Amino acid sequence: MGKGGQGAQNGISKGRHISMDEVKHHDKRGDQWLVIEGEVYNITNWSRRHPGGSKVISHYAGQDASDAFRAFHNDLNFVKKYLKPIHIGSVTDTKETQVEHDFRQLRATAEKMNLFKPNALFYVLHLGHILLLEYMAYAVMAYFGTGWIPYILSLVFYTTVQAQTGWLQHDFGHISVFKNRFKLDHLLHFLTMGVTKGASPQWWNHMHYQHHAKPNVMNKDPDVRVEELFVVGKIMPVKIAKDRKKSMPYNWQHRYFFIIGPPLLFPVYFQYMLFRHIFTRKAWWDLLSVTLFFVKFLYLYLPVLGLGSTIIYYFVLRCLESHWFTWVAQSNHIPMEIEEDTAKPWLALQLNATCNVEQSFFNDWFTGHLNFQIEHHLFPTMPRHNLHKIAPLVKSVCEKNNIPYKIKPLGTAFADIVRSLKHSGELWYSTYNTFHSP
Repeated sequence: MGKGGQGAQNGISKGRHISMDEVKHHDKRGDQWLVIEGEVYNITNWSRRHPGGSKVISHYAGQDASDAFRAFHNDLNFVKKYLKPIHIGSVTDTKETQVEHDFRQLRATAEKMNLFKPNALFYVLHLGHILLLEYMAYAVMAYFGTGWIPYILSLVFYTTVQAQTGWLQHDFGHISVFKNRFKLDHLLHFLTMGVTKGASPQWWNHMHYQHHAKPNVMNKDPDVRVEELFVVGKIMPVKIAKDRKKSMPYNWQHRYFFIIGPPLLFPVYFQYMLFRHIFTRKAWWDLLSVTLFFVKFLYLYLPVLGLGSTIIYYFVLRCLESHWFTWVAQSNHIPMEIEEDTAKPWLALQLNATCNVEQSFFNDWFTGHLNFQIEHHLFPTMPRHNLHKIAPLVKSVCEKNNIPYKIKPLGTAFADIVRSLKHSGELWYSTYNTFHSP
């Protein structure tokens, strides 16, 4: 795998011999090649029709995308038929590194252990508890009135619905539930992300697949394109400080994070971005799903709360959900390394950008098993209930290759978000004063 003789085995006719150095030069917009299993493909035009979005595949232009390709696709035979028309040759000088070899052996072991096979009962029970909580969120006020106790209970129930549906739609979005019957995953993703959460499935795919392809890579991972409000890592603060004479007071970001970070991510920023995506991309099916959410929400809660109180209820709900999501999602990534793209091997790339949170029944449920963020990033289509089974083997491979494998208590992971923001802000401040002092 990764060597230039795989083409014939894949049913791809041999083209010309191409050096990896030549491939690296084709990494510009309008001229993009990449390598998969030793074969070179011209994705310049194909990227626009790529089902996962043009950016996620373009992020590997000029690079070997073999392990990323394998990570995102369940049915390789189905996908490879699309590769034949854009095949242009074979690389002549690639060598499988020890890290790549060990990771590919690890994946083969996971497949032999049937760890990519989902447990239907797990997902039925998970969906069932979401539907029960959504009913309770409405029923507690419908039957007991809108006093403070039923009102707060309703918000607790509905916030939990939104958070847990977020973890469930994440599984459908990664095609990890129905596997090769991917149309069912797409349908359930449409229903959970759109009708239950009121968000755009296509927008989620566009953003989240890029994040997985190049996590914590500046200018590629949309989750770290936050320089208008925050600087993160060690490289971004220095770069922003040198390039800009006027910017946010980032040395205070660990404080204003509590005001404009978790409270406003969902109720303001995400609301704007998902509707912007829907209308600019003409994603009318997504608009339908979001419309169905609001029709259902208003039909149920307007008679109970009235217009003004329903709007307030919705904003508070989004604010609470935003706190839950932000603290969980950022605890695995923001404290890790954030840098320019250096074409790291898949294992090193993912471990550089992710860490785990300790396992417990509560942590598994609260984070949607994203406390196993390392394993999820290495194997995004693996059903989440199996991530803990592969974790010891991942840790062993990391130790063999001297790659840090970090696990933290949940509280420490949350505190590290603030600590890392404080450190990055201080780094920006010292650099800014050096380059722009009078």
